[in-house]
Amino acid sequence: MNDVTPAFGFQIGTDRSVKALEGAAAPSGAEGYVWRHVQGTPEQLLSGLAEFELDEAVKTALTAEETRPRCTPHGGGAILVLRGVNLNLGAEPEDMVSLRLWVEGGQVVSCGVRPLNALQDVAGMVRGGRAPRSPADMVAAFSLRIADRAEPVVAELNEKLDEVSDRLEGETLSETRRALADIRQVATALRRYMFPQRDALTTFEVEGFDWVSREALSQLREAIDRLTRLSEELDAIRDRAQIVHDQVMDARAEQMNTQMFVLTIVSAFFLPIGFITGLLGINVGGVPLADSANGFIIICGIIVAVLIGQYAVFKKLKLF
Repeated sequence: MNDVTPAFGFQIGTDRSVKALEGAAAPSGAEGYVWRHVQGTPEQLLSGLAEFELDEAVKTALTAEETRPRCTPHGGGAILVLRGVNLNLGAEPEDMVSLRLWVEGGQVVSCGVRPLNALQDVAGMVRGGRAPRSPADMVAAFSLRIADRAEPVVAELNEKLDEVSDRLEGETLSETRRALADIRQVATALRRYMFPQRDALTTFEVEGFDWVSREALSQLREAIDRLTRLSEELDAIRDRAQIVHDQVMDARAEQMNTQMFVLTIVSAFFLPIGFITGLLGINVGGVPLADSANGFIIICGIIVAVLIGQYAVFKKLKLF
């Protein structure tokens, strides 16, 4: 028994009409194209795709354990791997979710290991009567919805960076450094997949498949532009985070310099006093005021005079 869930399929007509499919077999002679989706672990995907009439190389690519965004032309179609931000409950957005696609003139086969909101968005479009007109339009729809879902995450990173920058003087440096490290980690992880995804869509665009219409190419270019903008925004976030990090390190160095300066001044004040008390503490004959009843008071007066003299000298030298 196949426990691959959820799985669904649609027959999408040239007039954007939609008919739900049952089973793995695609209707023959129907106009338009077929979209079939399988969800589950790689092993479950392989089991679910066994009934599909697909090349073994395609099945292997769609069920791979590890995937990165790419586009690989194969025969009359293309293997596409896209990645979307992980908006599942309790997950980190940068732990991006893969969407594996086999796209050709008459069908789209999609596979997912983990739930992806962008996939559900496109499925909602299809059920709502706004189905993409062709397989290439379907690829563009996936890409645009992935970009839509990523934009709030990137905007949130920008807001967090603004907050860290605004609170730079009010927070402790350790808290600021931790916040910056988190922002840079997320931005780096997202960028790691955004740029290859843009390149994958560019490859798909320039392959020149005869079933890709001009309208679909226009949508693909829009998706590529959106991904490019997001990638550049992530680069800008990393650069800004580096600038703020440099400011934090400068503030830390200045803080340490101030502390060292204070310690140096304190040491300079007590150095002559220590010398005087050490000299008078020598256990030999001839120590001044050793037999005087007012010796202690006189020595204290000398120490106070030395301190006042040091203060005057340091003040004149503008050391504080």
